[in-house]
Amino acid sequence: MHQSLCICGLLPRITTRTRVVLLLHQLEAIKPTNTGVVAARCLSNSVVVYRGRAPVGAVTGTLDAALQSDAADAEPVLLFPHPSATPLAARLPGGKPLTLVVPDGTWPQAAKARGRVRALARMPCVSLPEAAAPVDRLRAPPRPGRLATLEAVAVALGILEGPAVAEALMRVYRIMTERTLWTNGRLAADQVTGGIPPGARSHDPLGLG
Repeated sequence: MHQSLCICGLLPRITTRTRVVLLLHQLEAIKPTNTGVVAARCLSNSVVVYRGRAPVGAVTGTLDAALQSDAADAEPVLLFPHPSATPLAARLPGGKPLTLVVPDGTWPQAAKARGRVRALARMPCVSLPEAAAPVDRLRAPPRPGRLATLEAVAVALGILEGPAVAEALMRVYRIMTERTLWTNGRLAADQVTGGIPPGARSHDPLGLG
């Protein structure tokens, strides 16, 4: 994001029982519209694992190492709507902590991850409830109901940790998305969550101000 619109100072630090492992495709890591890394920066109990080449200077590790570092009683599950997936809420009654592995990339990249990453092959898949009306977004979803990674993590942790966690993450998502849409002239300033910082300037090609 443009420096005058930076959201780093607005990111909350959220502690959760659920561990989140973000499996980030190498091509997704360089996109300015990526929301998965933002989710990881908000969650103290999270780690980013790169699928492919990691950016220069990034802390790297393997998925196997990330899973082995978890508590012995944590159950790893893959957040992906595979035909075999069970609703995430169905995992609640056992009371066992979960390690939520979240593939981050385009939908084709995420779909291929389970077949190409050995640690995911036998990992059970979990799914989210059907999405409500989407908020403004930076990329067009491949089909209705698809969520950005930060949205998906927010919904999942809302189920596992409670609505306060979900709302904190969704506020970050709205601020990031709406500030970017404002710079592109796709959203008026008075529609941006939290407003626009003093001194920020928009490209404003559509003349919305």
